[in-house]
Amino acid sequence: MKHQLNIIIGSTRPGRAGPVFGQWLETFAREHGKFEPVLTDIHAFSLPVLDEPHHPRLGNYQNEHTKAWSKAIDAADAFVFVAPEYNYFVAPAIVNAIDYLSREWKYKAAGILSYGGVSGGMRAAQSLKPLLAAVGVMPISEGVALPMYQTMLDEHGAFKASEQVQAGARTMLDELLRWSQALKPMRTA
Repeated sequence: MKHQLNIIIGSTRPGRAGPVFGQWLETFAREHGKFEPVLTDIHAFSLPVLDEPHHPRLGNYQNEHTKAWSKAIDAADAFVFVAPEYNYFVAPAIVNAIDYLSREWKYKAAGILSYGGVSGGMRAAQSLKPLLAAVGVMPISEGVALPMYQTMLDEHGAFKASEQVQAGARTMLDELLRWSQALKPMRTA
């Protein structure tokens, strides 16, 4: 059975590019053949700023949006965060979505496909890693960065990945699989 890879689209604002990159990665991961990719758009869960009355470690969720988010994250074996860079930092929607849960994240690996200006969202990726580690996710060093991402979209907003981007994504997925397999005994213990 293939490991489930949740590709988490981290931007929720109107006009966002995240879905384009997430959809490309979902197709690429399916062709890669080692994961069952599931596109997971934070926007679709309508998560307000953390509104649960109990600490996430208790798993005593009161709101339907939290229960749906918990179910989606719990089903995953690994993650790729499609992370834009806002003000030299990761998107607030990603931080909020991570803070909603606790045990659902534990002992899973994550890669990051970042996008932004000159840095390709690398500052967002670097700021996301300590938060992931704090909730028990193993953030791998292999990732994909898309600098000046607007120049990578055609006049219709479509993304055609370069060979370099494809090679980076392949390396990230291969490493995610290794970590996902290595962490599985910890998830089932």
